[in-house]
Amino acid sequence: MDLVIVESPSKTKTIGKYLGSNYKVVSSKGHIRDLATTGKFGLGIDIENDFKPNYTVIKGKSNVIKELKKDASNSNKVYLATDPDREGEAISWHIYDTLNLNDKDYERVVFNEITHDAVVNAFKSPRKIDTNLVKSQETRRMLDRIIGFRLSKLMQSKTGGKSAGRVQSVALKLIVDREREINAFVPEEYWTIKGIFPEFEATLEKYKTKKIEIESEKEANDILSKLSKSFTIESIDKKEKNKKGVMPFTTSTLQQACANKFNFGASKTMRIAQKLYESVDIGTETVGLITYMRTDSLRLSDVFVTDAHKYIIKNFGKEYVGAVKKAKTTQNIQDAHEAIRPTSINRTPESIKEYLTPDEYKVYSIIYYRALASLMADAKVLATTIYLDNNDYKFKATGQVLVFNGYLSVYDKYVDSEDVILPDFEGYKTNVIISDDIIKEQHFTKPAPRFTEASLIKELESLGIGRPSTYAKILEVIKERAYVRLEDKKFIPTEVGFEITDKLQEFFSNIINVEYTANMETDLDLIAEDKENYVKVLKSFYETFEPLVKKAFDEMEKKAPEETGEVCPNCGNPLVIRTGKYGKFTACSNYPTCKYIKKEENINSNICECPSCGHNIVEKRSKKGKVFYGCDNYPKCKNAYWDKPTGETCPNCNALLVEHGKKIKCSNCDYVKE
Repeated sequence: MDLVIVESPSKTKTIGKYLGSNYKVVSSKGHIRDLATTGKFGLGIDIENDFKPNYTVIKGKSNVIKELKKDASNSNKVYLATDPDREGEAISWHIYDTLNLNDKDYERVVFNEITHDAVVNAFKSPRKIDTNLVKSQETRRMLDRIIGFRLSKLMQSKTGGKSAGRVQSVALKLIVDREREINAFVPEEYWTIKGIFPEFEATLEKYKTKKIEIESEKEANDILSKLSKSFTIESIDKKEKNKKGVMPFTTSTLQQACANKFNFGASKTMRIAQKLYESVDIGTETVGLITYMRTDSLRLSDVFVTDAHKYIIKNFGKEYVGAVKKAKTTQNIQDAHEAIRPTSINRTPESIKEYLTPDEYKVYSIIYYRALASLMADAKVLATTIYLDNNDYKFKATGQVLVFNGYLSVYDKYVDSEDVILPDFEGYKTNVIISDDIIKEQHFTKPAPRFTEASLIKELESLGIGRPSTYAKILEVIKERAYVRLEDKKFIPTEVGFEITDKLQEFFSNIINVEYTANMETDLDLIAEDKENYVKVLKSFYETFEPLVKKAFDEMEKKAPEETGEVCPNCGNPLVIRTGKYGKFTACSNYPTCKYIKKEENINSNICECPSCGHNIVEKRSKKGKVFYGCDNYPKCKNAYWDKPTGETCPNCNALLVEHGKKIKCSNCDYVKE
């Protein structure tokens, strides 16, 4: 019998069914090893010995490894079938190394979808572990460990923050920079003038041939005084234009679409997509409904394209078939596998709706119709532009009518657009039309908006920062650390978020920035392609980074502890809030001369960080003696809970999860943790 090792336990039954009784399919339950926390700075990396990593078994995985070794010893061959990306390649290598396999003992198989044909075909063309992909993942892990450990310790000793990271700190900087742009923005007044007609509106654009900019009400009134209600039609332009179709989903565009259409957080979207990828019981079979969901490729397989085109001809007609769209090449794209698509074009969302939860149905539907739409013809609109004259003041009205729905026949509900229909002036007996009214409107320029989850992910991707699979985690971390808060679904940096960003920019501006982080992604890609040496990349980084860390430890000003407004009963100096091993406590500012510590009922009852202000949620008692959990920053912060918070945040709304009986549920919405 042959042994097949996958990452997720939920895949084993389905894949085992496809392969038959000659194979035993087991799971590693994700990573089995990680960097140790020993050695210099606890990095688990031998920096002086060419950055040799020191791996240790992850807590709780010893029994998993024991079982894997036992199964491997009883097998003819071991097939490593972890996920088809760099992380999956690294997991396969760790299993290979831990189980002491050799090249004749094992094969590496990859499949982009969990369907019978994809899995069986993968086993017909196995390969060996790609060590370049492994080195790329190892390098990323070591970079993240070095930056994370060193900067986090620095932040903990010098600021009110708890962590910093290679990508998370750049994401936070984008949010902080945007907030400062908004705060510094000075609105400028401007006015517009419109002619109001029974069926449309026309906006003033020019005086003769010069573009008009109206900066005050006085200027607007002056123009209005020169206008009459009679407008002359100068020209009518009608052009048929293509309304370009859509590309299939990548990880980031799926996250953006689900955020915009369903108000799903990135983590929730990925959790649902993972389930759809791994396998769903649809009555007649258990099958993966979508291809691998961690991808930045826009490619679709030839087989899927052929099947989709047949489906389109059968259900819509030949005129609806579109050419396979070619993506614009952008930096840092990994084309190891396909875009996200359904595993079968014939498995429509409606046909399997009864087997899906409402949220699963939403995500599957948008993936299905996006992939289908990407292979359909462009829509066509008749665009009409009317130019009107009023005493040499030129007005313009535009509209469009859909004349061929093309891809919109399946994707219209996901596209925000409305037809604006203009009258057919061709039949008018005169080229003069009379307006109902002419109005002026005051406006003010607005700053760039705050980032939402969707727009921040879009920005990170466009800048070449991070990887699609990391975006959800990055957003969760900066929320969990209370570096940002959400208001109307928009990120607003907290006081700690500003502080962390400013300190990092003071000492690490040449590393914690967009360009350096994007270039690092390029280096990781080059390592994966065997075009760059990983030791050289790590050494170059470390020789720049570590001297900056040492300088920051020496010179960064430590944040003064917050005064409580009370005085020490022993020496009369102010009492301050300090942070120790067990959380925050009140003590004398004259330490170590005076070692007074205020005895408080709740001194060691810190539950977790307050998501609103970054202080601690502590156990308290109401006037009637009932236990509740509130912020120790009261009355500045009035966050409070009757159920005990767990410290985790809700993947739907980012509120704290609480212990409610035997359940873990959201303190704000209907989410219940499984």
